[in-house]
Amino acid sequence: MKFNHFKTNTMKTKLLFLFAFVLITCSLHAQIIEDDFEFYTLGDMGVQNPSVWSVWNGDPAAGGGITVVELTGGNQAGYIGPDSVQDALFLLGNETAGDYTLDFRMLITSGSTAYFNIQGETETNVVTGYEGAGAGGTGVFNSGNLYFNQAGANPGVFVDEATGETGIYPEDEWFDVQVYFDVDNLAYSITIDGTVIHAISVPFQGDTTLGAIDFFSVDANNNYWIDDMIFYNKIIIGTDDFSAANFKVFPNPVIDELTMESSLPINSIEVFDTLGKLLLTYHPNAISPKLDMSDLSSGIYLVKATIGNVSKTVKIIK
Repeated sequence: MKFNHFKTNTMKTKLLFLFAFVLITCSLHAQIIEDDFEFYTLGDMGVQNPSVWSVWNGDPAAGGGITVVELTGGNQAGYIGPDSVQDALFLLGNETAGDYTLDFRMLITSGSTAYFNIQGETETNVVTGYEGAGAGGTGVFNSGNLYFNQAGANPGVFVDEATGETGIYPEDEWFDVQVYFDVDNLAYSITIDGTVIHAISVPFQGDTTLGAIDFFSVDANNNYWIDDMIFYNKIIIGTDDFSAANFKVFPNPVIDELTMESSLPINSIEVFDTLGKLLLTYHPNAISPKLDMSDLSSGIYLVKATIGNVSKTVKIIK
């Protein structure tokens, strides 16, 4: 069965770049899980990858897991449908210390709902030998309910029911979801389509362990796809840190002092003339640093900012 939702090669290329970047910088950003669904057999996940995908009752062989589907264009993704049939666990390893980031892509059709929650410690089903929900099968909820279009009443709106904080997502197209886990301080925060949802990190509610993400078929209107799951140790630094929402340079034209507004510390700034000659080098290692350009004559300059191993160059007029 094919689903008419095309996953572009551009997005694949972007993720391949990100994977390469993480491998290069593995000492800072250790990749734990990468799953793009491309090598699974279509249909119920079952026990194709039980160290990563299981189900709530710990019996993935019996069904009820995420469905592997083929998209238009031949790529594959995971699908969660309606009527509370599917209750898939994406296993995160029962981590008890450190900080981690989970990134994945998501697509929700117009007017449909979607849902997930963050689980604490998972437990091994003594009969099947596979992981399932903790607390004797009742689950350990380290987050509240995380809804997209809750009860079908708010299309395009994400809400963390525990905090009441909301965000906007596009319908009928792929968008990014990022969940940051600070296990040392027992808290999480979520970013939807590039916008941070939580003003401050949200405390874990159930226990002191990061166990799994529960992708649940919450109601008869539930209809969503997920793909390109990547779970990392530490915070990811990527090209999105230079998006318009996270990085601004002003004033332009500049007279003396240039400000770089950033969401993460900028490690280095280099200023070049239009012939490529390096004129200034500055290593602020600070969020939103200021650059003194007062000694430069009037003209056009290229200013390169670097965060980690990712850089952005902007043209500045003085």
